[in-house]
Amino acid sequence: MFLSADTRAIETAVTVDLTNHWVGITALCIFIAAYILVILEERIHLRKSKPVLLAAGLIWILIAIYMSSIGDTHSANQSIRHIFLEYTELFFFLLVAMTYINAMLERGVFDALRDWLIQRGFGYRSLFWLTGFLAFCLSPVADNLTTALIMSAVVLAVGHDQPKFVAIGCVNIVVAANAGGAFSPFGDITTLMVWQAGILSFTTFFKLLLPAMANFLVPAMFMQFALPAGRPDSIGGAIAPIKRGGLLIALLFLATIVTAVSFQNFLHLPPVFGMMTGLAYLKFYAFFIKSHSIEHIDPSDNPTSSNIDDEFDVFSNIAKSEWDTLFFFYGVILAVGGLGFIGYLGVTSEFLYGELGPTLANIAVGLLSAIVDNIPVMFAVLSMSPAMDEWQWLLVTLTAGVGGSLLSIGSAAGVALMGQARGQYTFLSHLKWTPVIALGYAAGIYVHYLMNT
Repeated sequence: MFLSADTRAIETAVTVDLTNHWVGITALCIFIAAYILVILEERIHLRKSKPVLLAAGLIWILIAIYMSSIGDTHSANQSIRHIFLEYTELFFFLLVAMTYINAMLERGVFDALRDWLIQRGFGYRSLFWLTGFLAFCLSPVADNLTTALIMSAVVLAVGHDQPKFVAIGCVNIVVAANAGGAFSPFGDITTLMVWQAGILSFTTFFKLLLPAMANFLVPAMFMQFALPAGRPDSIGGAIAPIKRGGLLIALLFLATIVTAVSFQNFLHLPPVFGMMTGLAYLKFYAFFIKSHSIEHIDPSDNPTSSNIDDEFDVFSNIAKSEWDTLFFFYGVILAVGGLGFIGYLGVTSEFLYGELGPTLANIAVGLLSAIVDNIPVMFAVLSMSPAMDEWQWLLVTLTAGVGGSLLSIGSAAGVALMGQARGQYTFLSHLKWTPVIALGYAAGIYVHYLMNT
């Protein structure tokens, strides 16, 4: 989404090169130090938003001080305003999507799906493929983090006495969720960035369906042979009921997606305004649920007591959004934007896309996203604005989306599952399968070459 034509024009007008100045070197060191703390989040238990928020502020303080010292109080002000405006579009888009996902979680939609899978009595191999395919199919609509957490809950429930199955199942889910998110504008933040930038149309992303599927299927074909034989013990209990309106909220979410796409394709307005319109659908329906709540009397309690189990509040679901993630995006976008103002992105772009060429550069972007989060990597690419055709933009969208699967720390899904399946799914258990995941990475690129050249 990130740099509009006006923003690029403004940044192009800034000719100050601070890459070798103490201001630029200090800013780069601040960013690197902050990102080391982000990578160590699971070990030091410091939320990833905190270091990047501080880094963003310090970097722009340094820029503003230097620009004021040379008598330019306009350029930095205008650049940071445009970068912040671009961030707000992403912020409100994600906030609406997260609110819908939280609403479906509160209504028990995903709990019912989890319980249904657990009670079917599938074998380990069937569950491996089923959770993988569901992760691949759900992540284009729900984000890959939520999808991975839901599917891993199934793996953990049925594999409580089979840590080997849990480890392999979680690796498969991470790969599948990241691959599924790569061919949909709604599946990953990086695809959302490219779509909202107007670089690729909504339907163009579906050209990555088969490459993304190859990225998922190739490592899964190898991993299935390491699964334990047999089936887990049956787990009793009833399927969690879906609260009133749960399925209709899912339909309203789809209607919101259609609205966002229509705002861009037919009205030529930013899709975030379509998402905000879709939030109104949910708020009106929440009013309907509250107004028509049915009181259920529990006969085991005092006959005069009653409870309303359909009480639903949109604002409570907004409050449950991933605020740490949203503030992390703010810090990263402002920090990387500052490095771009200083001139580092121009130098990087000249080396990657000038010396290596776009194909090798875009493959390298995917490999880099296994170590560094794909959000700043993709934002940096968009900020560089290299001259690429549709095939190359699809390639970098694919590699940035699935490259994080190479390591467990390379994606939000992998980091979250290491916490949820602590001691069973670890960095080393994922690293064991990195070679076959790399084969899937190469296979996805090759299929993209065959299908979309």
